[in-house]
Amino acid sequence: MTRNDWTKEEILAIYNKPLMELLYEAATVHRIHHDPNKVQVSTLLSIKTGGCPEDCGYCPQAARYHTDIEGNDLMSVSQVKAQALRAKSSGSSRVCMGAAWRNVKDGKEFDNVLEMVRTINKLDMEVCCTLGMVTENQAKRLAEAGLYAYNHNLDSSEEYYKEVISTRGYQDRLDTISNVRKSKVTVCSGGIIGMGESLEDRAGMLVALATLNPQPESTPINALVPVEGTPLEEQQKISIWEMLRMIATTRIVMPETQVRLSAGRTDMSREGQAMCFFAGANSIFAGDKLLTTPNPNVDDDMAMFKLLGLKPQKAFEKKPQPQSVSAEESKYKHLGEKPKWSRPGHTIERNVEAKAKSKTKV
Repeated sequence: MTRNDWTKEEILAIYNKPLMELLYEAATVHRIHHDPNKVQVSTLLSIKTGGCPEDCGYCPQAARYHTDIEGNDLMSVSQVKAQALRAKSSGSSRVCMGAAWRNVKDGKEFDNVLEMVRTINKLDMEVCCTLGMVTENQAKRLAEAGLYAYNHNLDSSEEYYKEVISTRGYQDRLDTISNVRKSKVTVCSGGIIGMGESLEDRAGMLVALATLNPQPESTPINALVPVEGTPLEEQQKISIWEMLRMIATTRIVMPETQVRLSAGRTDMSREGQAMCFFAGANSIFAGDKLLTTPNPNVDDDMAMFKLLGLKPQKAFEKKPQPQSVSAEESKYKHLGEKPKWSRPGHTIERNVEAKAKSKTKV
């Protein structure tokens, strides 16, 4: 039975159980709600890289930090289709398109993204987008185009979020998820561990996710990949044991959700990843990059699947394929909206220092 009334104390108690008890309980829950031998393979495609105006302390795409990433303007529909076909031939059933935007703005670029969604959906692949904050009308336009899921991570607990990001508020994240819920699009929302947060913060993030009603259909659990030039560049990487505990706890409190073993897999052994699948992870991102950070290549992942007896989950096993409505027949039109998303504006010293350091580099 799925609960929506979890407390931080209850979640901490689960997280801190003896590891073997925790893994057994998580694996039991996992088998009740999912096929333990199926793992969804998704491909994450950066359709617009770099130049983001936000100050997220973990992100190499923030324009204010010097991270040597190669930026690019919005890809064309034909480029995206070619990448999606390549992903499908490699075994992916979902394509997640990410754009380094603060929020969606009505206009030609968003119209092009809608066409990308239609194009990939017609390839019989699940389509996910992560484009920043969206309004209710924009979410409904994405749904009409055939979007299967919208990703908008909470990143951390509401309390620790303020130590990582100052250019947008936590409520903006929740409001965007609420707007997505008003459409037919499923919600993908999770966060990052290893940013210096406490165990209470990890539990707080899970409280925020697990008390949503309904809970997100998909929850990525990312391990921070420290990138030189970002405020969190010197953060120590988390251990596999921390990831295992987070995966297992997420599975127990969100039993029907697809738990995504996301960033940080390049530092995990096959044995470590196998334990994460045992503990309830049933999705990975394939390909040599996750937007801008390293990721295991597809051949290695398929070899691991063969070794473990895992099968890639087919598209639309959890929810039927949406129908794409053409731009000409669309019921929802652009409104030229200019929503007032928040800008808290508090000072995060390490973010300020990283910005100042970037100005001294050529």
